[in-house]
Amino acid sequence: MKKITAIKSQRRNLERVSVFLDGEFEFGIARVLVGSLRVGQMLAEDQIAALRADDELESAYLKAINFLSYRSRSSAEIRKNLRKHEISELCIEPTIERLEKLGFVNDKEFAETWVENRNTFRPRGKRALTYELRQKGITNKVIESTLEEMVNEEELVYRAGIKKAKKLARRNLEWQDFRKKLAAFLARRGFNYGVISPVLSQLWDEVREEEE
Repeated sequence: MKKITAIKSQRRNLERVSVFLDGEFEFGIARVLVGSLRVGQMLAEDQIAALRADDELESAYLKAINFLSYRSRSSAEIRKNLRKHEISELCIEPTIERLEKLGFVNDKEFAETWVENRNTFRPRGKRALTYELRQKGITNKVIESTLEEMVNEEELVYRAGIKKAKKLARRNLEWQDFRKKLAAFLARRGFNYGVISPVLSQLWDEVREEEE
């Protein structure tokens, strides 16, 4: 057993305190975990170990919250970031569960927001969206349901192609060159040829009419 002889605020971080046992510094701990600790209290080794473990969990949580403060993240991104900060694997999953319970992390909502943003500002096909979401660690099940609910490739391929088609029209290209360049552009956006093919002649006709 060891006696708490002092509990002092840390100068560099007021959210943490230093705990002294038997006159010597023993460990630092988040202020929110101090709870009923008091000077003169006796602590057994298992109690000290539990306090250290709780502090590591709180540290992981605060690092995750800071990471989330810049933008929304997937659970896989948070795991990767915590590992980067050398957080113990034993603390990572409990931290993710805590964030999910509080509503700070939801991979389905993350995927929906990602797709909505792409649909609005930079339309892409399902192939490209699937690749991007996999890179963020989203599961195939969530990806498939999100794309099924939110992606109409026939509409998006037109929106993705019209601006490019207008630029190509200003270059006075022949149909075959126009078709080849626009198809390549849309393929890079993740649309398959079955979706691309029908819209090529439509865009060709529209931009030619505008030019005339």
